[in-house]
Amino acid sequence: MAPSGVLGAASAARSRGRIVVSVVTLALAVAIGRLCFFTVDSAEYAIVTDFGKPTQVVTTPGLGFKYPYQSVRTFDRRLFVYASSSSEFLTLEKTPVVAAGSVLWRVADPKRFFETVFDRAGAESRLGDILFAELGAAVGRNPLGALVSVDVTAYRAEAIVAELAHRCRDIAQRDYGIEVVDVQLRSFDFPKQNRLRLYARMKSERGRMSMQYRSEGEEEGLKVRAVAEEEKARILGKAIELSQQRRGEGDGEAAHIYAEALGRAPDFYAFQRTMEASRSFAHKGTTMVLPADSPLFGVLFDSNYFNGTAAGGDGVAHGEAPKK
Repeated sequence: MAPSGVLGAASAARSRGRIVVSVVTLALAVAIGRLCFFTVDSAEYAIVTDFGKPTQVVTTPGLGFKYPYQSVRTFDRRLFVYASSSSEFLTLEKTPVVAAGSVLWRVADPKRFFETVFDRAGAESRLGDILFAELGAAVGRNPLGALVSVDVTAYRAEAIVAELAHRCRDIAQRDYGIEVVDVQLRSFDFPKQNRLRLYARMKSERGRMSMQYRSEGEEEGLKVRAVAEEEKARILGKAIELSQQRRGEGDGEAAHIYAEALGRAPDFYAFQRTMEASRSFAHKGTTMVLPADSPLFGVLFDSNYFNGTAAGGDGVAHGEAPKK
């Protein structure tokens, strides 16, 4: 019985030893797996470093392999927004302004990014330096009217910001492996201590511009009125000429009609002219002293005075006063 008991105990010990070995082996395998394998997310880049020196760049998501003594550094590949603080700059005519910008960026070259800025804080620090330098240069190369103006011919802020974004993009990509997607001018104002003086200057400038516009408008108005007066004089002259022509034609036609009427009935024409003459100067309450042989009396005394046969029939000569 003793030998069998000893054999059972030894078998149990060997079983426990195999279990311990299996557990230790599994633990070592898991530990080695954790040290040798890593995963990369779709929103990340990964860099494998050998004592701080980049040896492998992983840009595709999935499972990666490394040696146990190597390290893995991951970087977010999504877009970031960096908003700079406001800084004071001088324009081309030495006008102080306060401006701030925003940068939309992401990691483009993970290895270059790791070697130069290391992380997001370092990247935004470098982007702030680039934006400050390039924004100051852009403001200093242009007058104030190019950035703040109501004159569309002078205003070119969009072109200035586009050039600023291009220069920031080139520097960040070349030096730090950062892709600058966009740059925008977030704020643009005057320093508080200079605002009243600058606003007064702007008001004076607008007053000068308004006076210039009024002067140009008055000059243009004078030109328009002069042209209108000239056209009016031309039209009136032509109208007067045409009216005189029509009046002359009418007078000629009237004279022709009068002559024709006179030729047909000279006595009636003489009577009508006499009546018209008497109507024109003999108004109501008028006292007239006329000679006895006036043609007006001839009509009053004899209704046939203007008849050519009256002189022979009645013994009254034409143009003579009747005898009583």
